[in-house]
Amino acid sequence: MDLFTGKLLWPDTLPNPPAYPALDDDIECDVLIIGGGVAGALCSYYLTKQGVKTVLVEKRSIGAGTTAANSGILQCSNDKTLTSCINSFGERNGVRFYQLCKQAVSELGRICSELNLDADYRNRNCLYVASKEKDIGSLQKEFELLQKHGFSVGYWGPEQISRHFSFSKPGAIFSEGDADFNPYKLSNRLIEALCSQFGLRAYTNTEIISHIAHENHLVFHTKNRSTITASKAIIATGYEAQQLKHNSNAFLESTYAMATQQLESFPGWFDQCLLWETARPYLYLRTTVDNRIVVGGMDEGTNNPKERDSMLLRKKDLLLEEAKKLFPELGELKAEYYWSATFGSTHDGFPLIGPQEAFPHCYFALGYGGNGTVYSTIAGQILSSLITNGFHPDAYLFRFDRPSRQLSHS
Repeated sequence: MDLFTGKLLWPDTLPNPPAYPALDDDIECDVLIIGGGVAGALCSYYLTKQGVKTVLVEKRSIGAGTTAANSGILQCSNDKTLTSCINSFGERNGVRFYQLCKQAVSELGRICSELNLDADYRNRNCLYVASKEKDIGSLQKEFELLQKHGFSVGYWGPEQISRHFSFSKPGAIFSEGDADFNPYKLSNRLIEALCSQFGLRAYTNTEIISHIAHENHLVFHTKNRSTITASKAIIATGYEAQQLKHNSNAFLESTYAMATQQLESFPGWFDQCLLWETARPYLYLRTTVDNRIVVGGMDEGTNNPKERDSMLLRKKDLLLEEAKKLFPELGELKAEYYWSATFGSTHDGFPLIGPQEAFPHCYFALGYGGNGTVYSTIAGQILSSLITNGFHPDAYLFRFDRPSRQLSHS
């Protein structure tokens, strides 16, 4: 699957990543994880920490799929607002989803600290701005709901925004508890640590081409003509999982991003906080540890690679212009990196996590949406519990056969 085109930023930040062999022998394990991106790495973490004999395979190199085009933003808030979550799934379930996302942001920081991972994880505040005056009513309602349910938020009017930034907007929600990170470094460094400290076995350039489900186990066949026998498996192949089985709740689009040259300072940008907006498709901005600006968004409703890539140069220019308009004091900005990528979401706004019909002994970790790494953290926690204990109290939220309204524990 053609996942992205262009010059990616993150792989250049780790020019000599850890290397792993291709699998050329027949092996056995308790759990096979297919996919060496952020989702596969996090599922591996939770399983190996519990002593589960785990093997991870990746058909490319680690982090070379959609993870390499990830924005590296971790948020409590989502593409689907808390207001919308409550409207779709009821107050209890909508709030629980947001609580899980908040916990996942902190959990990623804890994992990086625990294993001393060089993943550029940084705690960040966030400004969610009203793109237009007409968005104020819904933005204020969202703020009130977030505040009611214990999220650390404040409402900023135009004057307060102008005092902290070189731009003004009709209104904004200022929140604490978000973060940013380097997704390519995270997947590579986490898998490296798990292999050296917790017995994970990782293989790259190892593509699964078929599998057979037996009564109590699975046998996977690779392109290299080796086999992997496992009791359970987790499919963490991102958007490519739709080629294995298309989900009616999932849809694929195209997104765009660029990164500037390194800058000396960020005048007019309070605390280098994360920025995004109420418009859909939205624009987002963040900085990096080496002082670049990453700007992304301007999604298009096509998953055709030729159509996606034909718009890349124009989108790069538009994203750069948006950054210049917001921060005129930064001086001349150049796009040193820019890329287009496939982007997946779900119609109801929740990720897809759990078993799926016609795939016995298999679980899926599909963190579709703009908060994919957060969802992958939740997936790792849920799936490891389902595999080792047979139950997780929040699994019902993300099951594949969930109803769109009045979700319950059924």
